[in-house]
Amino acid sequence: MLVEISNTPRDYAWGSRTLIADLEGRAPSGAPEAEVWFGDHPGSPARLHDGSDRTLDDWLPAHADATGAPARLPYLLKLLAAGAPLSIQVHPSKDQAVEGFAREEAAGLPREAANRNYKDDNHKPEVIVALSDTFTALAGLRDLAATRRLVAALADGDGVRVLRGHLDAADPADALRSAIGWVLGEADAAEVQQIVGAAASTESEEFAAELELTRTLSTAYPGDPGIVVALLMNLVALRRGEAIFVPAGVLHAYVAGLGVEIMAASDNVLRGGLTPKHIDVAELLALVDFRPAAPPFLQPRPAGDGVELFAPGIPDFALAHVTEKGEVTLNGISLALAVAGDAVVTGASGARVELRPGHAALLTPDESPVTVTGGEVFVAQPGD
Repeated sequence: MLVEISNTPRDYAWGSRTLIADLEGRAPSGAPEAEVWFGDHPGSPARLHDGSDRTLDDWLPAHADATGAPARLPYLLKLLAAGAPLSIQVHPSKDQAVEGFAREEAAGLPREAANRNYKDDNHKPEVIVALSDTFTALAGLRDLAATRRLVAALADGDGVRVLRGHLDAADPADALRSAIGWVLGEADAAEVQQIVGAAASTESEEFAAELELTRTLSTAYPGDPGIVVALLMNLVALRRGEAIFVPAGVLHAYVAGLGVEIMAASDNVLRGGLTPKHIDVAELLALVDFRPAAPPFLQPRPAGDGVELFAPGIPDFALAHVTEKGEVTLNGISLALAVAGDAVVTGASGARVELRPGHAALLTPDESPVTVTGGEVFVAQPGD
């Protein structure tokens, strides 16, 4: 079965007012449009265009036996349009999620409580592929030697001196843990502001983009300690078609641009700044991988003529990318999302669906392989 699905954009404040509308070829709504969810997540399930007007979370359990589809999708596919920086965040591993969810359930903490960390018992690794010419993100912690050079360039002051002291620890992970723990949990407002002010007024050829981002963040989130955390992170500028994979423990924040995002089916997010929402510093420090590393780029592998596969090696998801024409063997229940051109997706039964940019379809496993012609399409499916 191939059937078109749709959803309405989420109007989070950080959303772009033009990127999704431009992709879909329509006039902007006038409101921020941050994400469009294609999946069965109960927070915003997609709706099927099969005449039933049912949502995907209702449809899947009813058709699982007949189509080979599961009762729940193991992933959530999104269009994400950042017009302003998102919060710095980290996601737990599967084991950490199981333990944390059970702990908060036992404590009787309501699942919608503002101070709840674990909404479910699943991990939330994610991949984002840039659709805009440039997609800017913060991902992982920068090499410590480079971070020390950046901080050394800042004008002296109480906050900068304390930050330098924390970064002097011999072990890089210990240094970054100490610095972030201090910034989020112990630094006072004057110390944070002194660091931010020093960074905003510093000129550096090596770190020009990072310091410019500091100025942007200080306007969007004045006084937020997350601005200092961002100074310690890798700044990544993805070109169209490039991707990063964010596994458990990696601090990240999407800053600007349009992308296709796929993630495991979970709501577990712990925030580390650039937000008015709850920050549980102790729990955050327990989850973050503080080892500095290069940005977590994900290179696709060839998967047939006209097809490449972004596969991070996890069972939850993989993301095939088809340009103009290609055949995709489905590894289970799948979703196709068109991002350019007028695409036609044809299944093994001969059933077909036409998709304009920004439109998506459900592909049941019995339709494998599917052929895509005439456009650019991403196909979300379970991983290996």
